[in-house]
Amino acid sequence: MSIAQDQVVAIHYTLRNDAGEVLDSSSEGEPLTYLHGHGNLIPGLERELAGHVTGDKLSVKIAPADAYGEYDAELVQRVPRRALKGIPNISVGMRLQAQTEHGPRAVTVTQLQGDLVTLDGNHPLAGQRLNFEVEVGEIRAATAEELAHGHVHGPGDHHHH
Repeated sequence: MSIAQDQVVAIHYTLRNDAGEVLDSSSEGEPLTYLHGHGNLIPGLERELAGHVTGDKLSVKIAPADAYGEYDAELVQRVPRRALKGIPNISVGMRLQAQTEHGPRAVTVTQLQGDLVTLDGNHPLAGQRLNFEVEVGEIRAATAEELAHGHVHGPGDHHHH
């Protein structure tokens, strides 16, 4: 069986940046399991995996546009600290949910300057090329429930609604 739309695929992967630093990898021998064709992976990786079979190993370089997007300076804003009232001990590197005109957005505090806090709404990997080493594990057809929900239901995956 090869990787195609609506299949559940297990992959082992290591993600490095262009400097060779490991940014992410499948944890402790547990593969990442995802539903193919439903936007659960970045587009470039999903496209590269299509058609592969269990046991395949591939190295892929993915441009920012096919990963987390180009870096967008317009997503950076400076707000007065009082706009973040209720958040104690704001520090650089904190991830916050900010209310924006496009709804809630994850932002990272990138600078503190006097009373001003700089919030960056870009994904931490925006603008970066991603280098994946992937090994394809098990492939199976998705269940009706998985297709209805658009993602995989793994062992012990109990949804709280």
